[in-house]
Amino acid sequence: MAGTMTLTRDGVVATLTLSNPDKLNAFDKPMWQALIPLLRQLGADETVRAVVLRGAGGRAFSPGADISEFETERNSPEQGADYGVLMDEGLTLLRDLPHPTLAAIQGACCGIGLAVALACDLRVCTAGSRFGVPVSRLGISMALPELKLLHDIAGGPAALEILLEGRVFGAEEAKDKRLVHRIVADEAFEAEIAATCGRIAGGAPLAARLHKQFVRRLSDPAPLSEAEIAECYHCFGTEDFREGYRAFLEKRKPVFKGR
Repeated sequence: MAGTMTLTRDGVVATLTLSNPDKLNAFDKPMWQALIPLLRQLGADETVRAVVLRGAGGRAFSPGADISEFETERNSPEQGADYGVLMDEGLTLLRDLPHPTLAAIQGACCGIGLAVALACDLRVCTAGSRFGVPVSRLGISMALPELKLLHDIAGGPAALEILLEGRVFGAEEAKDKRLVHRIVADEAFEAEIAATCGRIAGGAPLAARLHKQFVRRLSDPAPLSEAEIAECYHCFGTEDFREGYRAFLEKRKPVFKGR
């Protein structure tokens, strides 16, 4: 049975759930085909303040690709490239979402599942989560767009270690390699995901979008232009700014509108 992607909402928080229950949420082609329009929908929705990605069932985020598809969907360089275009589109849309994104990781998070998590802004996992990219066991390399995510976050030496050894390792090592931000006990996981979303949603959405944009830009060594430097001061002319400082002075919770 093909995997699915579902989108649910709880107020300003949207949740994308990966589901392929017979295969611990391994990614198949229908899941990518479903994910891409959902990401486009979310990108155009200004009422969203945070997006959570998680695996269904609580046993795994995703162990990687559905290997049973390889014989029919990725059995030549041409098929591999076509499938790669699909995955790259999904990863790019996820990475470029204007809203803050959070990967809620339980269990296995490997291969393309790890790349999807790395395309999110924040990653929180349980103590029992497992990570790795054992694609060399399949006789293939990690595609360059996926590898760039791993390289940019873990660094070149750690990326090589992960890829050359193909080990599956635990949460503490993943945190040491900067693959996750926080490790949470199983019993505290759902509360921490909810609290993290609450903290994100409590801030001004315009500020969150600008911070995502600016952090991305600062990874580019090109000198900042005068226009780029000036852009960070545009927030002082927004409704959210006026609401933020007035709420602080009035000792109340701000109500931001994203304008």
